[in-house]
Amino acid sequence: MTPKGPRLQTAAEEHGRIFREAWIAGVREHFPGEPKPGYVAPWEETPDWERQAAAAVCEQVSQLIDISGGATAKLTREQKGRFVAICWIAQIYKHFPDPKPAYVADWDQLPGWQQQTDADIFEHIEQQHTDG
Repeated sequence: MTPKGPRLQTAAEEHGRIFREAWIAGVREHFPGEPKPGYVAPWEETPDWERQAAAAVCEQVSQLIDISGGATAKLTREQKGRFVAICWIAQIYKHFPDPKPAYVADWDQLPGWQQQTDADIFEHIEQQHTDG
């Protein structure tokens, strides 16, 4: 039997959606030219591993905000972006035993649009965290 009415959203799904929303907005703003369809695919079309990774990274950013007592507001955009990038790389290794080198590239090897998008993601989560 299926319950009627809107499906309840889990905390993990909510975190994943917050991350994905920020990713898509960042890609649309910073990506040069037309992004690959997968870069801007809606949540419902995002692979399960990517949903899990997005939720995990959002949770890590939220935890950093909490345990720092909000002092993350003093981090530079680059520091915020680097944090998102390293958390994402850890998720890639979790889900793929032997990922392509481009999927686990260090900060200095990421294209500028991706660095800016990662910083936007942190700031979006930070805003959601303080508003919520």
